Amino acid sequence: MSMTTAAPATRDATRSHFGLAVLALAMGGFAIGTTEFVTMGLLPQIAEGVSVSIPRSGHVISAYAVGVVVGAPVLAFLGARFPRRALLVALMVAFAVGNGLSALAGSYQLLALARFLSGLPHGAYFGVASLVAAEMAAPGRKGRAVALVMLGLSVANVIGVPAATWMGQNLGWRSAYIAVAVLGVATVAMILAYVPSFAADREATGRRELAAFSRIQVWLTLLAGAIGFGGMFAVYSYIAPTLTDVGGLAESSVPIFLLAFGLGMTFGTWLAGELADWSVFGTLLGSALGMGLVLLLFALVVPHGWWAIPVVFAISTLGSVLVVNLQLRLMEVAGDAQTLGAAMNHASLNAANALGAWLGGLVIAAGWGYRSPALVGAGLSAAGFAVLVAAWLLHNRTAALSDTEGSISWSTPR
Repeated sequence: MSMTTAAPATRDATRSHFGLAVLALAMGGFAIGTTEFVTMGLLPQIAEGVSVSIPRSGHVISAYAVGVVVGAPVLAFLGARFPRRALLVALMVAFAVGNGLSALAGSYQLLALARFLSGLPHGAYFGVASLVAAEMAAPGRKGRAVALVMLGLSVANVIGVPAATWMGQNLGWRSAYIAVAVLGVATVAMILAYVPSFAADREATGRRELAAFSRIQVWLTLLAGAIGFGGMFAVYSYIAPTLTDVGGLAESSVPIFLLAFGLGMTFGTWLAGELADWSVFGTLLGSALGMGLVLLLFALVVPHGWWAIPVVFAISTLGSVLVVNLQLRLMEVAGDAQTLGAAMNHASLNAANALGAWLGGLVIAAGWGYRSPALVGAGLSAAGFAVLVAAWLLHNRTAALSDTEGSISWSTPR
């Protein structure tokens, strides 16, 4: 995989502000993570605010996810040759505007449109921010730098989402999106202040980026994420009404469960890196299978209220393990399509977001109750597991035929 190389003088200058630069990039991840997940915790308030049912209000989650799916490839294609700091600034400006429009939306239709627009920069931002972090890092520390950027997303679920949910419940749901828009503006200021301006990759072209789509392993990896990760979102999208209607808990308990979800994400992000050193494929298969089992467990435990907290923690832990290892696998099989490969994992995961929220809403609207999305989620996890098995078998077969790489062993991080 090629990587634009900065001049030595530029590298020396940037390393003195490396921590602040990575913090700036992680701040963007924090803002994105907050807006992506806070909607789930405020569905009852949003539904009342725009005068629709809770299942229908869940479709604004899908609208955001569709925006990510559309925006990742389109913006990666259009921005492949742009200077990366300028592209990051443009993406965060668009993100702040989209969330500001979400706060101002006066109807369900306008809110859905605003959420779609808010999602457009999501995948491209994470992709470009990861590449910039790797570019700034010292040799041998690129993976850690990328993990620090991704940590912003995890910390959002520990601090940003519970805090924004509390704000939305006590100050009105619009206040949560206003807070996110402010975070977007703060990210722009920090990027301009601390992130260096590297020259654009002149070898990058939209055509080179699109070449990733000619690889069957890219498609299988994306499909595994789009289906398998949807299981988590089938449950998480409706976590607030599930806890209150099925678990018998007060509305004030929702931020506590969201905190548990965020802690699980943070732990899972660390655990994913440790497991990847053993085997990316083995970790993917194990986390997909484990996800299906804990989703079934959630359906059994949630009527017992607070006992569901450790299950929520386990769901988010396995989800993060799955996300990081899907990212590693996709970056490996995407070849030279750096921007697109880094961005499309988030497109895939937000396709899962849309699919899970949509299917969860369908079974609730059909009268099957708020426990039914967990059963749907377990089925999606099983389907994602099957895709991963197919990818593993195909890779082994291709490697054996070429007789150059050999089969994938369980100890090889591929």
